[in-house]
Amino acid sequence: MDLLKILRSFEEFLFEAVSWLVFYPLTLWRILRGPLAAMDYSDREQSDSEEHRYDDTLSPPLFLLATIVLTNLISLALHVPPAPESTELTKVVYASQQNLILFRSLAFSLIPLVAAVTLLRRQKRRISRETLRAPFYAQCYLAAVCVAFVSVGGAVFQRPELPNLVGAAIMIGGSLWFLFVQSRWFSRRLNLSVINGVGVAVWAMVRALVYLLAILIPIASL
Repeated sequence: MDLLKILRSFEEFLFEAVSWLVFYPLTLWRILRGPLAAMDYSDREQSDSEEHRYDDTLSPPLFLLATIVLTNLISLALHVPPAPESTELTKVVYASQQNLILFRSLAFSLIPLVAAVTLLRRQKRRISRETLRAPFYAQCYLAAVCVAFVSVGGAVFQRPELPNLVGAAIMIGGSLWFLFVQSRWFSRRLNLSVINGVGVAVWAMVRALVYLLAILIPIASL
């Protein structure tokens, strides 16, 4: 009986892992084709039963995690040199790919978290796990694509034989795309003008970067 349970668990794991090969590119295409529509889709899925939620895509947090894993693999393929391990904490972070992926996942999750909290505060809604989940999930779709552009561009930028201009263009292009979509999202959700939406999006991004630096600086110095 125990063996049967193990086999069934392995069957589910194998199917889920292999299905990512189909649903990851489908989810990526869906976001690139219509980012706001993909975020609206994520909101609608929150009201669905847990069993059928995100049945035809990867869930936003999983999509963000898969993107970070893929960008790590790209960095390894390009032989991007790791950051200098100057402190004990950086040694722990770079001790294994698992540690690095976990750290980057938590760090990049600050972007959707800050955006979701910003939305709730401006809507004057109570911040709870229930109210935070939907905007956070929707923002994970957007943040994952931004992470992909910035990480790939950064990997290209760090290779001396590759044009730095190409890496910089990828990073800047991805960041501008993110801010453009983010501005439209805030404008729609808060009934703001486009200019005001840009201001909210930029302020949320700046705060996310400040929080990220507040985490990175102690890690680099301790």
